[in-house]
Amino acid sequence: MNRPALSRRRFLGIGAAAVLGSGAVAAGSPYLGRLLTQGQPGLLLRSAAPLPRPYQVPLPRPQVLAPVRTDATADYYEITQRPALLRILPGLDTQAWTYQGSYPGPTLVSRSGRRTVVTHRNQLPHPTVVHLHGGHTPAESDGYPTQLVHPAGVAATSGMAGMPSWDGMAGMAAMDSGDGGTQRTYTYPVEQRAATLWYHDHRMGFTGPNVWRGLAGFHLVTDDEEAALPLPHGERDLPLLISDRSFAADGSFAYPALDAAQTMSGVTAPYLDGVLGDTVLVNGAPWPVLDADRARYRLRILNASNARRYRLALDPQPPGGGGLVQIGSDGGLLAAPVAHDNIDVAPAERFDVIVDFSRYPAGTKVRLVNGLGSGGTAEVMRFDLGGGSVTDDSRIPAKLSAVAALDPARAAATRSFLFQKSAGGWAVNGQEYRPGRSLATPRLGTTEVWRFISDFHHPVHLHLNHFQVVSRNGAAPGPFDGGWKDTVDVQPAEAVEIAVRFEDYAGRFMLHCHNLEHEDMAMMADFTTR
Repeated sequence: MNRPALSRRRFLGIGAAAVLGSGAVAAGSPYLGRLLTQGQPGLLLRSAAPLPRPYQVPLPRPQVLAPVRTDATADYYEITQRPALLRILPGLDTQAWTYQGSYPGPTLVSRSGRRTVVTHRNQLPHPTVVHLHGGHTPAESDGYPTQLVHPAGVAATSGMAGMPSWDGMAGMAAMDSGDGGTQRTYTYPVEQRAATLWYHDHRMGFTGPNVWRGLAGFHLVTDDEEAALPLPHGERDLPLLISDRSFAADGSFAYPALDAAQTMSGVTAPYLDGVLGDTVLVNGAPWPVLDADRARYRLRILNASNARRYRLALDPQPPGGGGLVQIGSDGGLLAAPVAHDNIDVAPAERFDVIVDFSRYPAGTKVRLVNGLGSGGTAEVMRFDLGGGSVTDDSRIPAKLSAVAALDPARAAATRSFLFQKSAGGWAVNGQEYRPGRSLATPRLGTTEVWRFISDFHHPVHLHLNHFQVVSRNGAAPGPFDGGWKDTVDVQPAEAVEIAVRFEDYAGRFMLHCHNLEHEDMAMMADFTTR
């Protein structure tokens, strides 16, 4: 059937009515006042430690982890989660929580169609959960937030008390499918196209502080289609994990947790909207610099910040503009490249872009800047271009991939999800998160349209399947919505429609805000595929 276009007002009204009933959206309703509240995505937490000047340290490149063994169909990895002292600021050591002793954690590289099996061991002082963000993964390995990896000597329920405002916490220990041990094995089928994925902590109530302390890393998927393209490779294929952090006077990570001992989740009241750091790290280094060739580079940009959004641009722009040529999004290659002067990147989004530094004169210092920041947070990193001649066998093809569009008119169901503040934190459809309570039960093999309606900036992340953005406020998708997505930036007083086809795996999965302070304060929901 044909679906008429919706005006912004009608779209918001329909979505709100679907959630709360038609009486809630009458003219002058108190509900509309809350829905249309404007706001910033967080509050700045200033460092007490002295911060370095930008562009003093070289850009690190995350180590690629080698498998401990392989067989005919799978590669096997082992990762230890442990504290480590890192030298991030000059003259100070920062104790981080790490995967394998580094921040970011080691990069895993998987081939599409070949299983990846990862065993995580926990030597941290608190339980953790691992989620492969963007992975098309069975429920038992997806990183459901109560499927804990326990540290030695800590009972299964440790750290779960102290959240009485969350409905249904009494039943949470029973939902923990762990064996009470200090390790858990995750099996990823990797039945998906090439893409830039990442893995991070996903423990209920404590994702924000755990990721802030360092639990994040890249997981790259390759396939034959992408490998056949003449894209930049090797040292010119750069994963860039961008995060903001703040530091205490002794160099430790500063974070406004209600309880650093993790017996109670959440942050102090001023930071309920999100925590913004004053130091921009790229691959764990503050405002780094890369000595680059005058050649094409592929930049795999990941916003791994808790709450901060970035508007990334090159300064100076290359002659003629369009310096950031997007070739991929969260779920892999676009159909064709798209040139941008800047890109807006919400938390958890990925943008694969190609920058052709041969468009600049030799010796140019090209900064990657953030148009949504000020002072130090307006700077990200710098590329210092050499003067010698180099060989560059890469190019940007006019066609990258075949991306079949999902047809919203064939949707088996249309569902609305309202993301808004609650009395105690944040809620979806007026309900704070309760493990095991599903807000939707889509059938495998069907396509659905989901509407995300927001009172604030909410980067909404969907587990299990990638989706396509259909519209914003009843109009066309935005300039950064192209391709297959798993996270979409829903802005204040906005309604975004996505189309998603549910495939392969039955079980319980998640939908949540990826502003990690919102997530920790109950802005999550389950859905169950069947």
